[in-house]
Amino acid sequence: MTTRTLILLRHAKAAQVLGLADRERPLTDRGERDAKRAGDAIRDAGIAPDLVLCSPSTRTRRTAELAFPDTETSFEREIYEAYPEDLLEVLRRTDDAVRTVVLCGHNPAIEELAGGDHHMRPGAYAVIEIECPWVDLWPGEGRLVARWDPKEN
Repeated sequence: MTTRTLILLRHAKAAQVLGLADRERPLTDRGERDAKRAGDAIRDAGIAPDLVLCSPSTRTRRTAELAFPDTETSFEREIYEAYPEDLLEVLRRTDDAVRTVVLCGHNPAIEELAGGDHHMRPGAYAVIEIECPWVDLWPGEGRLVARWDPKEN
């Protein structure tokens, strides 16, 4: 069986701007730096994503753009305000030829999908190895093999 890799990336630190819709919140300067660092850490670990599935919010779009500037990105509206089950549905639509996917989204769904054992601060990610095709992905599938937090690294 082919091993697949799922990287669950929480958007980097976003600004709170009075009067601005939640969807439109930009990254802070720290968020911009942390998004780049997350991408660098993933590449340094020898992981090369084939596809980024990303929420359409401003903060997730910018996180994905800074972390993976050369990776194909698909903006999926279902990722914004999603439950873990919604994220699994998005992942199940992934082409079987894709081996490594980044899902860039929001808490609490990202943290819950990662297993919920560790708090995922903004800009943090979890790497999960999966032994089944994307279409067969269910809760509890996979094994957490790495995690990264911008405040710890």
